[in-house]
Amino acid sequence: MSIFEGFLSTSETLGAFSDRAFVDAMLRFEAALARAQAAEGLIPESAAHSIVGSCKVELFDVAKIVRESGRAGSVAIPLVKALREAVGLFNAQAAPFVHFGSTSQDVIDSAMALVTREAVLLVEVDLSRIVSALLRLASQYAETPMLARTLMQPASVTSFGFKCAGWAAPLVRSRIRLHSAAKHALKLQLGGAVGTLAQMKGQGAAVRKRMAEELGLGDPGATWHTQRDEWVALGCELALVTGSLGKVAVDIALLGQYEVGEVTEPSEPGRGGSSAMPHKRNPVASMVAIAAAHRAPQRVAALLAAMPQQHERALGAWQAELAEWPQLLMSAHGSVRAMAGALPGLQVDSARMRANIDRLRAELPREAADEWFDPALAVHAGRIAHAEVKTMQATLSSKDLTQ
Repeated sequence: MSIFEGFLSTSETLGAFSDRAFVDAMLRFEAALARAQAAEGLIPESAAHSIVGSCKVELFDVAKIVRESGRAGSVAIPLVKALREAVGLFNAQAAPFVHFGSTSQDVIDSAMALVTREAVLLVEVDLSRIVSALLRLASQYAETPMLARTLMQPASVTSFGFKCAGWAAPLVRSRIRLHSAAKHALKLQLGGAVGTLAQMKGQGAAVRKRMAEELGLGDPGATWHTQRDEWVALGCELALVTGSLGKVAVDIALLGQYEVGEVTEPSEPGRGGSSAMPHKRNPVASMVAIAAAHRAPQRVAALLAAMPQQHERALGAWQAELAEWPQLLMSAHGSVRAMAGALPGLQVDSARMRANIDRLRAELPREAADEWFDPALAVHAGRIAHAEVKTMQATLSSKDLTQ
């Protein structure tokens, strides 16, 4: 992470993808593997006990493991080596059973699923706050007149509630799709060297099932080493959320310009100020969301580009995907968290909205003003807004987004 990325993400997501958190997730995989294999009679109970007892991140030099991963070509290789050494100190007979029947990609993909699950839950919580705030604003300001703008110019009269309903709609759809995509993508990876789990003597499926249950991941029923479709689909959904929030942020930033002055982000000491001009009030939340919307497409493009992978295990493509994935989650949650902080306290100046309409009406021939800039048009927009809010609330209530 560079100095410029920290304020574009969140401490929680940065922590979820930290070196220590990822190594800890890998060790959780190794512990679950040993327990499951012992339960299926593949390794001795005593060996599993020793392995599980050593799978504690505080026992390992995480920085050293990360340094050695460059030469090894995989962070799993120095991790497994260190784990074998740690196990061997107390039970030499157990050391050969460390990582038995598994492969580097199994532990790394599964660890990535574990830390991603944490990050996606953060996104879902903050996205729920955003949707709730927008639906409330849509109802509260359903008939509040404001100028609609097309091609960056005044077009006619709409209502602010109608605009908020329009902001909310794609985010409601994203909440549902994101939850579904995560359910399909966040699955255990266990295939062994070439995906067949041949070393597990026919017990591979049972081991995988036990591990998935213990780790709280889905059981894919097979390896997905080079079948990245559901994983990349989750990335695409995260990017769609980020893009939709970027659109909301652009609108808020434009409406908050001094010359327009119709909405502003909530302010607090130390937020949105200028290093030189005391009169400035910068829309920082919108800035973070817009920056994320600019960054996410490149991340998703890299994920899609990495999908053509060679045979049963990839050389280069999978490794490129791994490097891009955390950056996408960091941008996505940075955007969602920023807007979840701003939208519930969005300051709406309905008098300014009306004044902007009246000023434009005064500059137009009466016939044109009466046709296109009658504030009564907001009543019609308000009826649509109320109907759309009701539909979105019903849609959300019909979906179980807790499982």
